[in-house]
Amino acid sequence: MRKKTFAAAALLAAATLSLSACGSGDDSTSPVTVVSQESDSGKAGTVLDQPFAKPDLVLTDTHGKKYDLRKETQGHPTLVYFGYTHCPDVCPATMSNIAVAKSKLPKAGQNDLRVVFVTTDPGRDTPTELGKWLKGIDPQFIGLTGDFATIQAGARSLGISVEPTSKDKNGKLVSVHGTQVIVFSPKTNGGYVLYGEDATVDDYTKDLPKLVKGANP
Repeated sequence: MRKKTFAAAALLAAATLSLSACGSGDDSTSPVTVVSQESDSGKAGTVLDQPFAKPDLVLTDTHGKKYDLRKETQGHPTLVYFGYTHCPDVCPATMSNIAVAKSKLPKAGQNDLRVVFVTTDPGRDTPTELGKWLKGIDPQFIGLTGDFATIQAGARSLGISVEPTSKDKNGKLVSVHGTQVIVFSPKTNGGYVLYGEDATVDDYTKDLPKLVKGANP
């Protein structure tokens, strides 16, 4: 259910960052992510040379209301992840890790933090389904769904590859997508830190107090 893809670092210190996707399929045309942190730094979070602009996404939240990502998260520390509720492994593990780490923040930090889960499988992930799934992880998490082309374009603007839901060789529906978590600063609103699927509860617990302040992990 997983496969490895690669994002090539650019500029001066080129480093290879290994990424992966849920599902199966060919992801050879995935976008490039520019990074500056050395791969052996020992840190889970990779600080980006060129922060991503926050996607101009207007989608539908779990209450069936329009949600403008830029407007609603302006000035708030924000974690954005693209995944789907039927994912058997990486998506629930990533969201659960973040939820546990978030619970260890002071109340003010928990209330300020925005964790946004954007479905890559909008055909099945209705607002209601997203709401049920996220409620079991953290009721404060924000779930978004909508037009697939819009979602795919938003993901690509962050260097994340998303493919339409399709059937695997066993006839099971899968959604192939990059598993990066992008962190946006409350100071600049730029996406300046990237986490891969190997980031642990301890990694997020250690880094979140800095991230909510817009500091480097």
